[in-house]
Amino acid sequence: MKNTFDAEACAPVERKERFQTSRVVTISTGHIVHDTYTAFLPPLLPIFIAGMSLSKFEAGLLTVFTQAPSMVQPVFGHLADRSVRNHLVFLAPALTAVTMSLLNVAPSYAALALLLTLAGISSAVFHAVAPVIAGKLSGRMLGRGMSYWMVGGELGRALGPIVIVTTIRFFTLRSVPWLMVLGLAVALFLYVRLRDIHIYTRHTAKGLPLRVALHRMKPVMLPLVGFIFLGSFAYAALTIYLPIFLTEKGSTLWGAGASLSLLEGAGVVGAFLGGSISDHLGRRRVLFISTLATPLFLFALLATRGWIQFPILLFLGFTLLSTTPVAMALVQEMFPENRALANGMFMALNFVLRSGGVVLLGWMGDFWGLHRAFFISGFLMILSLPFISVLPKSRSR
Repeated sequence: MKNTFDAEACAPVERKERFQTSRVVTISTGHIVHDTYTAFLPPLLPIFIAGMSLSKFEAGLLTVFTQAPSMVQPVFGHLADRSVRNHLVFLAPALTAVTMSLLNVAPSYAALALLLTLAGISSAVFHAVAPVIAGKLSGRMLGRGMSYWMVGGELGRALGPIVIVTTIRFFTLRSVPWLMVLGLAVALFLYVRLRDIHIYTRHTAKGLPLRVALHRMKPVMLPLVGFIFLGSFAYAALTIYLPIFLTEKGSTLWGAGASLSLLEGAGVVGAFLGGSISDHLGRRRVLFISTLATPLFLFALLATRGWIQFPILLFLGFTLLSTTPVAMALVQEMFPENRALANGMFMALNFVLRSGGVVLLGWMGDFWGLHRAFFISGFLMILSLPFISVLPKSRSR
């Protein structure tokens, strides 16, 4: 009699080690849709600042409500390592679509905070489990799999700003809630197509105990704390505050949103190539090159005006957003026994530390102005380079 309970564990070795393109692309498509909705917030911040009389600090704090639930991502990851029901993660884009599409009708700051918190919980579940499934389906080409996954996210973050500002421009704010329909349809499609895929096997169910696994992760996670935090200021400057910075310099809301989409669009290429290249050149080398180049391009952006900023934004998006798939691949391959827990730890650190960077950069923008705050963020990113050198060497090919 055929045993279907643990079919993944009994699959032929060549299937488990090959790159399953169609399935990885399907999961990445869900990532596109999910992150399109989460990218609605930055272009809406100038509207909230004007309509609710918010400071830049208060506006930046709104992003914390979406990212604070990421603190529990390790819990979701640890449970996913031992559960056969992690396919439910594919329903997360539905909740994200509903909450983010209702932001413009929120009557108060507290209502905004509630909607963003619900979106953050949905996002935390999705980002803790779905990339691990993508990694499992990538076989030995884990860097390529994380590149596909991150391409989905970067495409979503590139589409989100232009979708929301174009909807507002041509159909007014009242039409924004209708945007949730696509997210609901795609979530249902993902659930139907991928509900038979999970990361549970008998091997992972007998993986390292939680305390032992967390202890073994210290040599990787501690350097990542410094690397992520010092780089979070530049990340916040370019992905959160760029529309505010540009509108203060005289750009229209549509122009500022389009500039953010341009940066995120270049990030799609960076995310795709970064992980794939690191499969061959090594994770640390790719991280070092990208982290060194980003502040240099940021300084160039601050020193220029007009059309010349557009190619600079392309280079910035490429280098800034190429590091995440590389770091994700490094974390997952270092801890194969507890891959979802390790990914959850990394994503929790990533979201929480970047939230701190968003708030602190907003405070600096209120106190010194965004131009000076952007310059400081580039300098801090340069200081993150030594943390890369102390990361353990990965097991990349």
